[in-house]
Amino acid sequence: QVHLVESGGGSVQAGGSLRLSCLASGFTTSRNCVGWFRQAPGKEREGVAAISTSTGSADYVDSMKGRFTISQDSDKNTVYLQIDSLVSEDTAVYYCAADSLVVVETEPLDPGLWHFWGQGTQVTVSS
Repeated sequence: QVHLVESGGGSVQAGGSLRLSCLASGFTTSRNCVGWFRQAPGKEREGVAAISTSTGSADYVDSMKGRFTISQDSDKNTVYLQIDSLVSEDTAVYYCAADSLVVVETEPLDPGLWHFWGQGTQVTVSS
């Protein structure tokens, strides 16, 4: 069973930065993806970025390009999401998700395709 644990959320002022971490374990396939998603109060969960853990290739939602950077440390089984120049609209619970590449590769930023989720980490941006 895939197990995901997010960390790194918190309260920050607008303009600041955060790095979220997702510790992933329990993969049973060799080609996997890990994605970051977020859900703001009263809104649907939306994709942010995803990365292939075997190739390091990343996808981003167009509106997230520039301020969000997804990366991984394979030795630590950890995927990161760096968020820079935070704005109040970034306030949300951020979730990481994981699945086999073959399951999500057609639409890697569609949260409905992913089967394994972490518990989420809250990011609150104050102006």
